Amino acid sequence: MRQLEGIKILLVDDEESILQFLELGLGNEGAIIKTATNGEAAISIAGAFKPHIVVLDVMMPQLNGFDTCQRLKENGNNIAIIMLTAKDDVADRVQGLRLGADDYLVKPFSFSELLARIHARIRNQFPMLLSAVRYGDFTLDDRRKEIKLGEEVLELSPTEYELLKLLLANHGSVLSKTVILDKVWGYDFGGEQNIVEVYVRSLREKLGDKEHRIIRTLRGAGYRMDL
Repeated sequence: MRQLEGIKILLVDDEESILQFLELGLGNEGAIIKTATNGEAAISIAGAFKPHIVVLDVMMPQLNGFDTCQRLKENGNNIAIIMLTAKDDVADRVQGLRLGADDYLVKPFSFSELLARIHARIRNQFPMLLSAVRYGDFTLDDRRKEIKLGEEVLELSPTEYELLKLLLANHGSVLSKTVILDKVWGYDFGGEQNIVEVYVRSLREKLGDKEHRIIRTLRGAGYRMDL
């Protein structure tokens, strides 16, 4: 199953090598791709193409990513914008988010991380476009609130489902207990961080992950799901 079948993505970057790499990778996932090497071209293409997702570089000549983001959002397009930046600058991230960006990635980034961010944006803004998403041997159907391992439907509590969904969507990346608590239990959760360990242990039992090869513990850092 190709995970992005029918999803329209506009890639905007003045580096041809990055455009080619992302176009190939996302195209192999089934996405419909258009590319632009500058902001003005991106705005023109978006008007007719009507992308679901725009992957937008910040540092471009002429019209930069911030101005492009603002104009795309002002045009009333229902799009999700993921901005790319070459530096991990909090001020840049804040500015982009204030102008309407939906997410941020710092270069260099892994393709799997970008793919996970794209899926997150689709689930949030275009859930009707995704019936089921494959992550290795797992199949996640968010409309049915169901996760399969192989052909077997996992018997999960609502909290276990949300935790496993978070780990799957961010597979390959380390998630701290603080991030997990915020995403699954909510920022105002008043309990102990140990609750994360309890639920991870329960998930491992249901996945038959006795060796902790699927959900790995990185001491002092958090958890990483490997597929």
